[in-house]
Amino acid sequence: MRALAVLSVTLVMACTEAFFPFISRGKELLWGKPEESHVASILEESKRLVDTAMYATMQRNLKKRGILSPAQLLSFSKLPEPTSGVIARAAEIMETSIQAMKRNVNLKTQQSQHPTDALSEDLLSIIANMSGCLPYMLPPKCPNTCLANKYRLITGACNNRDHPRWGASNTALARWLPPVYEDGFSQPRGWNPGFLYNGFPLPPVREVTRHVIQVSNEVVTDDDHYSDLLMAWGQYIDHDIAFTPQSTSKAAFGGGADCQMTCENQNPCFPIQLPEEARPAAGTACLPFYRSSAACGTGDQGALFGNLSTANPRQQMNGLTSFLDASTVYGSSPALERQLRNWTSAEGLLRVHASLRDSGRAYLPFAPPRAPAACAPEPGVPGETRGPCFLAGDGRASEVPSLTALHTLWLREHNRLAAALKTLNAHWSADAVYQEARKVVGALHQIITLRDYIPRILGPEAFQQYVGPYEGYDSTANPTVSNVFSTAAFRFGHATIHPLVRRLDASFQEHPDLPGLWLHQAFFSPWTLLRGGGLDPLIRGLLARPAKLQVQDQLMNEELTERLFVLSNSSTLDLASINLQRGRDHGLPGYNEWREFCGLPRLETPADLSTAIASRSVADKILDLYKHPDNIDVWLGGLAENFLPRARTGPLFACLIGKQMKALRDGDWFWWENSHVFTDAQRHELEKHSLSRVICDNTGLTRVPVDAFQVGKFPEDFESCDSIPGMNLEAWRETFPQDDKCGFPENVENGDFVHCEESGRRMLVYSCWHGYELQGREQLTCTQEGWDFQPPLCKDSGRLPRATWVSISLAALLIGGLAGLTSTVICRWTRAGTKSTLPISETGGGTPQLRCGKHRDAGTSPQQAAAQDSEQESAGILKGCREPSEGKVAGH
Repeated sequence: MRALAVLSVTLVMACTEAFFPFISRGKELLWGKPEESHVASILEESKRLVDTAMYATMQRNLKKRGILSPAQLLSFSKLPEPTSGVIARAAEIMETSIQAMKRNVNLKTQQSQHPTDALSEDLLSIIANMSGCLPYMLPPKCPNTCLANKYRLITGACNNRDHPRWGASNTALARWLPPVYEDGFSQPRGWNPGFLYNGFPLPPVREVTRHVIQVSNEVVTDDDHYSDLLMAWGQYIDHDIAFTPQSTSKAAFGGGADCQMTCENQNPCFPIQLPEEARPAAGTACLPFYRSSAACGTGDQGALFGNLSTANPRQQMNGLTSFLDASTVYGSSPALERQLRNWTSAEGLLRVHASLRDSGRAYLPFAPPRAPAACAPEPGVPGETRGPCFLAGDGRASEVPSLTALHTLWLREHNRLAAALKTLNAHWSADAVYQEARKVVGALHQIITLRDYIPRILGPEAFQQYVGPYEGYDSTANPTVSNVFSTAAFRFGHATIHPLVRRLDASFQEHPDLPGLWLHQAFFSPWTLLRGGGLDPLIRGLLARPAKLQVQDQLMNEELTERLFVLSNSSTLDLASINLQRGRDHGLPGYNEWREFCGLPRLETPADLSTAIASRSVADKILDLYKHPDNIDVWLGGLAENFLPRARTGPLFACLIGKQMKALRDGDWFWWENSHVFTDAQRHELEKHSLSRVICDNTGLTRVPVDAFQVGKFPEDFESCDSIPGMNLEAWRETFPQDDKCGFPENVENGDFVHCEESGRRMLVYSCWHGYELQGREQLTCTQEGWDFQPPLCKDSGRLPRATWVSISLAALLIGGLAGLTSTVICRWTRAGTKSTLPISETGGGTPQLRCGKHRDAGTSPQQAAAQDSEQESAGILKGCREPSEGKVAGH
């Protein structure tokens, strides 16, 4: 019966899909509403353009063999999670539709208008709905259980019940100033060559890199105060709070040009132009660059449009939660969280590498290949050009060894804490142990960042001015990461990256068997860790070698501006130019606008600029390129400013970073210092802990600096791990009053429970494993007579066997073929003589061609289906959606 029901649903969907062109046409014929019908046809065409480009990208990815180019590696590292990809696709369809309507309006009126000036509220609502954006603009349904007040949702949603999308994953970055787009809606700064700013065109970003930013690898000034770990922590924590995925397509939406090859601005291609004298021998005129994915419901941080009579300018998405919540360890989506957990463990552990160990300690597991694998292969394996990457809470864990090292360190710390907490509280379920360990690890991320890291970046005076002491949760503070923070201010750390990866022996000297590596030799190379002595040599190098000092005329080395992500001699990429181009792509206002935002004086003359940038030669070069101070890109202006006292940034970035950190802290209901999150005793213990203690507990190092961010000499500046303080987990031992009559019931079969308290009452919240449905009460309360209800049951939900799914899939293909035939007849009847749309086929030349036939609507694409699964899983975090064992998880 279930199989029959599924087949029936599939048949209905296929027939609906086949008859959609007829319905659109019939709407105009029967009801006489040409405006709405015109919108529907534009939406159909926009879907065709976006899906054709995505299909072309998929085909090219599948055909690629051999070592990836730097641009392809960058694209791989910016791949969105499935839910992010669905939202990005819907947003691109919506924006493409609005742009098409703008062109139509301009043709009719013979004048340029803002894209939404002539669109009614009803039409914008239709666009939002039919593009697939509307579900991601509505506020999510927040669970109402005590568990939701005890542990944060993996998506970050519902942290603030009045604004449930604030800080959640897959929502728009915050705008602190209105964006600057050349068409007022979407086109980046620098998109149109003839567009002038204060009478001058913007300089090509590659020219800015060559003349102001780039220096040779040999020109490095060491930081006298801080270790390389300060740089690594900044990059790691950035990956905890911000990830802006690139466009879902790497081909132009109009025409299908490969963004890897074209040097024309065709959305989403926004290539970095190269001057003739700076082009490589092959004569390449540009470097590939893909625009960031758009966000649904742009404007007010992904909330409802509010007034649907206006559609806000293009906004970019944050694929992660904005909160400092250790999403680098646990992920920001239910689907990734399930991949990361070890479901065979009663201790709530995370998965580790199945076979490789580091002197008995765990490594990160390998990720399932993402069609195909992208990292460097294991050395010495003949015929291999690519290898798997590590699986972690953030997909960039394999980018550089320092990132891999910190991801590995915190994987081990979670498993260490979970095992210890289970020993203290044997009655805790695996879920309870996992959530408590996750909460502690998140708190340690917050403590190390706000107590130890940020004050060193801002300096004590700016930290006091912009961050200050914690005064409690502020429900009016929006913690959403801002566009300018993610795209400009927090990228200051790129100027502190040393061109060498240093690995040291047990005496903290250069390792005789592991010499230093140039950075380009270690990009996306898990085997640098696995076959390079393990974690300890890397951690020693981060602790005992200084960071690169950010100097105004030594901003970034050639490893980042000429050899970024280079695994072969095929091509190059330039991180500095990418940063500048990304700021323009995101429509960030110029340097002076942000200075004014922070209450700093605008710089109007060369003399003004020289007060902010002490190096006269650098100031002159910048002004010579930009011609006017207002034209300076905010990332470059902030990067070149004089440091504040005892800081590693100038006044502008100190302001922007400080404001963001205060918002992340004060707007987080689960911030570790908030009184309901931990007990007084637990907070006291957490304050004792440090990054040095985490290193001691999870590596083979026996001596470390008391302050891991302070560079020191071995052995005089290093202490025994026995003297490094840490928290006592006894504060987490759970005891119950003597008159308690409830205790803990036995675990339910095929399910689990987590204990929490609300208004002084003990409660249990139950969940079932994936494939089982909860029958009975989800939440039980302890009363004077015992539990108020019997525990629920977890019944088989009737999940069909794999063989049945295969049969259904084959039947669906047959129905799809019949639907395609029907659609062909209808299209010829209703649209004779017009350009056909779907589906996509390939000619012998590999160019996607279009013909009238079956297609998938925005609501039924494979990515959409994956996203709907993910949304259901999100809602099921508290109601149950778990894997009974690691062995039963697909792909594990």
